[in-house]
Amino acid sequence: MVDQKLSETVDTDTILFNIDGMTCATCAIRIERVLDRQEGVEAASVNLAGATALVRVDPDTDPAVLVAAVEKIGYQLDERANTDQPRDMVDHYRNDENRQWKRFWTAAALTLPVMALALFGPDAFWNHVLQWVLITPVVVWGGWQFHSVALRQARTFTASMDTLISLGSLAAYLYSIWAIFAGQPVFFETAGMIISLITLGRAFEARAKGRASEAVHRLMELGAKEARVLLDGQEKMVPIESILPGDVMIVLPGEKIPTDGMIETGASSLDESMLTGESLPVDKRQGDDVFGGTVNQEGRLTVKATAVGSDTALAAIVRMVEEAQGSKAPTQRLADRVSSVFVPTVMLLAVGTTLVWLALGNDIGPSFQAGVAVLIIACPCALGLATPTAIMVGSGRGAELGILFKRAEVFEQAGNIDTVLFDKTGTLTTGVMTLTDVETDEPEDEFIRLVASVEAASGHPIGKAVALGADEREIELITPDSIESFAGLGVVGRVNGRQIIVGKAKLGADQGLIISERWADRLASLESEGKTAFLAGWDGEARGVIAVADTIRPDSGVAVETLGKNGITTGMITGDNARTADRIASQVGIGEVRAEVLPGDKAETVRTYQELGQSVAFVGDGINDAPALTQADLGIAVGSGTDVAVEAGDVVLLNGDPRLVPTAIDLASSTFRTIKQNLFWAFGYNTAAIPLAALGFLNPMIAAGAMAFSSVSVVLNALRLRRFKTFWT
Repeated sequence: MVDQKLSETVDTDTILFNIDGMTCATCAIRIERVLDRQEGVEAASVNLAGATALVRVDPDTDPAVLVAAVEKIGYQLDERANTDQPRDMVDHYRNDENRQWKRFWTAAALTLPVMALALFGPDAFWNHVLQWVLITPVVVWGGWQFHSVALRQARTFTASMDTLISLGSLAAYLYSIWAIFAGQPVFFETAGMIISLITLGRAFEARAKGRASEAVHRLMELGAKEARVLLDGQEKMVPIESILPGDVMIVLPGEKIPTDGMIETGASSLDESMLTGESLPVDKRQGDDVFGGTVNQEGRLTVKATAVGSDTALAAIVRMVEEAQGSKAPTQRLADRVSSVFVPTVMLLAVGTTLVWLALGNDIGPSFQAGVAVLIIACPCALGLATPTAIMVGSGRGAELGILFKRAEVFEQAGNIDTVLFDKTGTLTTGVMTLTDVETDEPEDEFIRLVASVEAASGHPIGKAVALGADEREIELITPDSIESFAGLGVVGRVNGRQIIVGKAKLGADQGLIISERWADRLASLESEGKTAFLAGWDGEARGVIAVADTIRPDSGVAVETLGKNGITTGMITGDNARTADRIASQVGIGEVRAEVLPGDKAETVRTYQELGQSVAFVGDGINDAPALTQADLGIAVGSGTDVAVEAGDVVLLNGDPRLVPTAIDLASSTFRTIKQNLFWAFGYNTAAIPLAALGFLNPMIAAGAMAFSSVSVVLNALRLRRFKTFWT
């Protein structure tokens, strides 16, 4: 698994193409095969539902060669530049839906009178000619979308589901023209119903696919359209596309951050729910990173742009969602293989059915009807839509919840997970030191003011935690007159002429502090709880004890409990000491702990579980977690962690809420379950319907309606995933 995942990122580039002219699963298969055969192409994946192709190529491969190769078989590729916005498939499908509805209503308006004439009109020459006149626009104009594709494919000796539809409708139409002059029954209404019903199905499909694409559309809409930029000392509104790294932007309260950047001046609370899903605002100040699309709620900010266009966090999220929607699960590859041989097989079956009926002494009319019914009922549209629509909706719903699925295989792998291993810091805990304990005989606010003033000036992470604690208590700090740090021991500073000593007992003793037994015992007690504790004193005497700790995320215990209820074993792997690890594990309900594990050994620990026959998901956020994330059967990266961890994970959680771990597994399993349901009904439908059509139990009109309904039902079944709820709502 490690080699497989790494091979996807070494010495290859990924190109995303938009595709025009693709109408069915067979089209997607043909394009994919042509791309796979081109020199320099490592792998190609065509997404029928998204009308895109994701191609992994050698760095020196010319995309124009790929475009030309696909154009030869009748389709158009449009390479998406790195700076382009992702294709707005909602508008694409909305336009397609409008076209299909226009075709359907026109076809229906002409076909219904033909049906009335066929059922209730006299068996007269004028009646048949009138049917011919009325149905010709339906077959020629309404059916052109099928005929044009069939003709284009015939030039390259290939066929698709459009070929079946075109042949079925044209066969009924041309046979009926011959029948007018031969004095035989006509089937103009059959040709009209085939085109009308299948066009109706295409309209519903386009509507359903548009809804499935709304998640990406909503993500795209989150970004700002304009930015207030500081140019030559003047504030000017410019289009977001013109922002460059290094530009200085002014963001007022209530405005969106135009693009990713760093705060140069100002402080505010930002609504980052579009990235993290967290409803609570995040406090930001000078030096903090901010992200495009998040909302400034309070103060005026001056932000220096650090990433623009396709390099922003929002653009990366959109790409991840689209790539997940366009990738293929192993079950989809099986469906593709079946579809690739299905069309020619059905064409032979249709011809064979007609010949057998004639050989059995039946008239040409019933024999022809049976053959046409086989052509229509066998169209495997539902088979081609079964997997991609479920993946589109599942990954789109995940994005709304703050969960990104990076590979289609995730949906299949998640259902097999029986063990979830957590990293501790930044995953079960916040990964940020906070002030937890203050014990002193002095006035507490004054004690904190003196200690925090010295710690804040030290620049040490622990000092920042103490300073933040003072800020939360609204205690104003004092700038020290002098400061001196002692590596690994603490810090000494002079505040208002008073020497303040903060650090370990050794530092206090070295500086001449008298440490009472009470403070020494309390220091040891806090350390035994896994906290970082230290003494603080002045005027030759220890005045109190203060402690900081990495606090447990509020819902870590709920996440572990939920996984247990779902039959999944949980464990923790951490490089922290055993005492701290055991304390955290006991508080969240994890029984199995591997502590003091070196960074390079985390992946080996995961492998140990796998060798015992367990299917393992690993949850982590740090650079040292990347090998374990890659080794695991399912790597779940916390998006608030490092870029390396996020890149290595199969699933990315956009915020640190541990409840998203069981939610991601549940959503992935539900998506795969929907895929299996779709494939079962698609295979079952064709398997059962073709014999019925061949035996004459389905006339072409009923067959056309049933085929259209099967495609729509598969998409509607996938859309049920939009109603997926988290277990805490």
